[in-house]
Amino acid sequence: MKLEELVEQFAQHVQAETEAGWKGDAKAANRHVDEYLAVFDELRARGDAGRDALAALFTHSRLDVRVTAAAFLLRHRTEEAKAVLEDAAKGKGVVPFEAQQALKRWEEGTWALDPA
Repeated sequence: MKLEELVEQFAQHVQAETEAGWKGDAKAANRHVDEYLAVFDELRARGDAGRDALAALFTHSRLDVRVTAAAFLLRHRTEEAKAVLEDAAKGKGVVPFEAQQALKRWEEGTWALDPA
């Protein structure tokens, strides 16, 4: 599968997870989390090229997709990812809270979504 296709799958599963969460469907939300984690594993298996491809989502139209991609890329694209998260963290709601938490875990040194 091409990198662009994997990135699109990642974005689709993040969106689906968010929408399932809004509907209160935890089972579906968890299934989509598992799916985007598997896609990230595939991207990561392709090295920095896979990670760099995911960075295209930093400008996605949906905040949840931007924040999730940035959270996963904090180690690899630190400054860009932090900028995405800091911008999102200024808002109110669940996704801005998630951005705040990702930044907090990064600063604490407990972030571990993509260990070296």
